[in-house]
Amino acid sequence: MATIDFNNKTFSLIDNSENGKVNADTIFEYKQQGHVVTADYYGGTVTYGKIIAILKDDILDMRYQCITSDNQLKTGKAIATISTLENGKIKLALNWEWLDDSNAKGTSVYLEH
Repeated sequence: MATIDFNNKTFSLIDNSENGKVNADTIFEYKQQGHVVTADYYGGTVTYGKIIAILKDDILDMRYQCITSDNQLKTGKAIATISTLENGKIKLALNWEWLDDSNAKGTSVYLEH
């Protein structure tokens, strides 16, 4: 896979597990410096969130935290598999897990705008 550049890319949700907190109104704004990828996210069910990740080939190893619109503080981890669509847009398929007492797991799919 060619080197992926996340810098100044914007993503939104296209599919999420029922126990996920993000919805289609949540916007993710990514930045990248070398193999370090970060994102701020907000909107919809999320007041504010932050992602930090390490990029290796076609995988992002992510940690995230957010404050939801109902004032819950949530943290989690995810492995995002990166693919590029025919139109050149980036797609992220996440397998994620909440880092709380529930350790609930799920999947999400995001698409670059």
